[in-house]
Amino acid sequence: MNSRVPLTARGAEKLREELKELKSVARPRVVQAIAEARAHGDLKENAEYHAAREQQAFIEGRIKEIESKLSHAQIIDVTKLNAGGKVVFGATVTLMDEESGEEVTYQIVGDDEADIKEGLISVSSPVARALIGKEEGDVVEVRTPGGVREYEIVSVQYI
Repeated sequence: MNSRVPLTARGAEKLREELKELKSVARPRVVQAIAEARAHGDLKENAEYHAAREQQAFIEGRIKEIESKLSHAQIIDVTKLNAGGKVVFGATVTLMDEESGEEVTYQIVGDDEADIKEGLISVSSPVARALIGKEEGDVVEVRTPGGVREYEIVSVQYI
């Protein structure tokens, strides 16, 4: 698999911080917990030992997952984009719902970074796919589970 997965610079930094935390804090803590549980004797019926081993497996799995994501990522610094006002990966877009007049702001990010509560939508989502390549003032149609919605692009920022 040689395809590069887009990731914002901020998303990459969050992954690096999590990786550092897992390696420098969580991993040593679980190793210590396993050593202490082992000191309690019989491992077959030692719940602390089994829980610590399970936690260790989770931590090691997450470390491998993050390292893999970072090694396959194409990290994009949104602030250095020169997209000429067009909606591209990483752009922050303010939309107005044509029907309700409500405004929403989203940043288009990689699949792993998406978090709708934070206003981060996946580049592969229907909304993002409808927006890519458009610019301020354009009206886009988005197919949602509730039907087709029209949004006007109020602003496009690279922040």
